[in-house]
Amino acid sequence: MLRQANHLMDRARRALPTPAGSTLLFTAAILIVLGGCSTEEGGDEADTQASTTVNQEGLQEPAQQRPVLEGRERPGIGPGRWRVATGEGGRLTQEQQVEIERLESIGYLSGSKTATGIGGVTVHDRTRAGSGYNFFTSGHSPGALLMGMDGSILHEWRCAFLEAFPECGDIISNEQTQHWRRGYLYENGDVLGIFDGVGLVKLDKDSNILWTYDGGAHHDLEVMDDGRIFILTREAHRVPRVDRNSTVLEDFITILNSDGEELDRISILSVFWDSNYDRAFLALKMRRSGDITHTNTLEVLDGSLADRLPAFRKGNALISFRKLHAIAVVDIEARKAVWLMAGPWIGQHQPTVLPNDHILVFDNGGNTGISRVLEFDPVTQEEVWRYGGSYEDEFYTKSCGTNALLPNGNILITESDNGRAFEVTRGGEIVWEYRNPARAGSKRQLIATIFEMVRLPESFPTEWAEH
Repeated sequence: MLRQANHLMDRARRALPTPAGSTLLFTAAILIVLGGCSTEEGGDEADTQASTTVNQEGLQEPAQQRPVLEGRERPGIGPGRWRVATGEGGRLTQEQQVEIERLESIGYLSGSKTATGIGGVTVHDRTRAGSGYNFFTSGHSPGALLMGMDGSILHEWRCAFLEAFPECGDIISNEQTQHWRRGYLYENGDVLGIFDGVGLVKLDKDSNILWTYDGGAHHDLEVMDDGRIFILTREAHRVPRVDRNSTVLEDFITILNSDGEELDRISILSVFWDSNYDRAFLALKMRRSGDITHTNTLEVLDGSLADRLPAFRKGNALISFRKLHAIAVVDIEARKAVWLMAGPWIGQHQPTVLPNDHILVFDNGGNTGISRVLEFDPVTQEEVWRYGGSYEDEFYTKSCGTNALLPNGNILITESDNGRAFEVTRGGEIVWEYRNPARAGSKRQLIATIFEMVRLPESFPTEWAEH
């Protein structure tokens, strides 16, 4: 019944107005935000997992009440972020579905997507796929990997949570302490890694720690040409303008220098309350506590779109609010929100400006069972392209997920919960696909999450890599 409903939803989506009429969809979505309504149930599991400052309800918890980090491993399942993998050998069998429900009922899965033994590169059309190297973080390990187009691992970095943050031994073991949410690779082999909700670590090519930052880093980061690091951070505390009695997670755009020292921190709540978009954030008062906005993307703009939309001037930041189903632009210098848009997406990730002045965004789809990648014109608000998989090759991740335009015009998509990354042409053909070979569970039915697959050019220096 649920699968039938999902496909009816897909048919309804495909029957929505053509690009010329899509503005109505965006307008309707804005009304949802302004009314404080939400069509999403749940969200990223990071919403409810503990961190250095929050408990399972996303509220502050006294340090003395936190149990000692034990690195608890369940039978057949090591620490990390694992989901039940679908789409590798057809539909789930009844036996597999029963096993999934059993695992979920006893807390073995904090989310969900059964592996059939397929792993590595499963599709590679060398004539149409892009070239280069693939850099990614995986839920099975606190580190990052550099991989060739054929799936061969060229180099690996690893740093356990307590190696980076030994003073945090009182933090409960959870998904965020067992893997890196995101990473960034420098040309000399140094890497940055985010322990979600905790902090940032920088390693050299041999995984030696260069420095750490414990300011509540989460979800996303960007490194500028001058060495500065823009990163999302958060703090659990009371914010009277939301609610005087409850604790919320307040998100910040934080700027670090190349040595990990904090230069500036900009409250995302404040930049909206002090802008023309303050009424949009009245929806926050409906939430009152916990992770009220769930900011999940940060992109520093290059100004290429500024001639059409002045709000997108160079140096401003494009961000995404999963809980509000909206994306926005923040003027870093003025510390003010200057653009806001909701659209026909639910719980979205990774909005990014394209060279053609369009925006690409990953529409997770909430609980619909259908994810999509959308390209739209932010000036006319018209949808110009979409990829939503097919009945034979379903495409869905309730949490995480990324999209990126490649030099050859194809789109690289990360279907996170299914541990899958793939490259698709504008015609919707998959020309490269990778499924995470990191498996767990008594029947190897679990697959490690891939948070983001980044394609690096062939010219990227790799002399330091362990070929």
